[in-house]
Amino acid sequence: MGLKVRWGIIGLGNIARNFVKDLALVNEAQIYAVASRDMVKAQAFSKEYQVPNAFGSYKELFECKEVDVVYIATPHTLHSELTIMAMDHGKHVLCEKPMGVNRVEVQKMIAAAQRNKVFLMEALWSRFNPTIKRVKELVDTGEIGSLAYLHADFAFYALDRDFEGRVLNPKLAGGSLLDIGIYPVFLSYLLLGKPDQILSTSNFHANGAEVQTSMIFKYPKAQAILYSGFTSRSEMKAEISGEKGTIYIPGRWHEAQGYTIGKNNENEEIKLPTTGRGYYYEINEVHTCLSQGKLESALWSHQNSLDLITILDTVRKQNGIVFPFEG
Repeated sequence: MGLKVRWGIIGLGNIARNFVKDLALVNEAQIYAVASRDMVKAQAFSKEYQVPNAFGSYKELFECKEVDVVYIATPHTLHSELTIMAMDHGKHVLCEKPMGVNRVEVQKMIAAAQRNKVFLMEALWSRFNPTIKRVKELVDTGEIGSLAYLHADFAFYALDRDFEGRVLNPKLAGGSLLDIGIYPVFLSYLLLGKPDQILSTSNFHANGAEVQTSMIFKYPKAQAILYSGFTSRSEMKAEISGEKGTIYIPGRWHEAQGYTIGKNNENEEIKLPTTGRGYYYEINEVHTCLSQGKLESALWSHQNSLDLITILDTVRKQNGIVFPFEG
């Protein structure tokens, strides 16, 4: 790699638009190419964000020798196939969450990364958010004592959206759990580890899409209450409570700008505003790993991605959440 890490982007929707804006804030990054199966869309995106190269097929971008890292932001169903194709072309990959739609896909992706000796990371941007990192440090060092209770939710109204679109279409692995439920599940896993027992229940739309899921994760001395849904809004706050105190992350906690810690009947508010939208931090993590020759991140490892998808698979199995392409 040269002085700049040259990025290619595949899947040019809203997430890619936010990502490319944050990419521009990272000095060592250069957005080098974008690709869509629709050349007109690729050219429009390229023009809007001043990207030097636009391709009308994913394969062309993978074959572009100048691209060092590919960011994959397509619908969930294409993550595994395109990530493996990119890595087979020798590209490092940052793949949007969920990395695969099930454990089998994630295992194949990790095997391909190891076979090709390239870097692979799931783009779980919240893991690198300064507030989330700080909260984990506070929990790990016992600042609020042993954790006993965690609550996190993520919900917005989406039933007015196109049922052929990514969010609500079972053929595209649509539904609340993999799209947004992954965030509360991630927070519980990050702070408490893998649960001993999972209790969960889901509601479905007439088209078969899962639109509400409630979960209780049971640990030896703690419980986590988690929720995701498309049928209404929620406050999207997180509460992390231990025997000595409580940490509160305000609304839209997954892109937190700070937190409040409550101890001894006193609350202290800490502000930690993000640079850009917040993708900045996962981009920097990729660059740090590449500069050190690492093939995975210590902050969000291949095993972490495997653990997370295994938990999500368990919730899906309990509620009969099966996508048409899975048979």
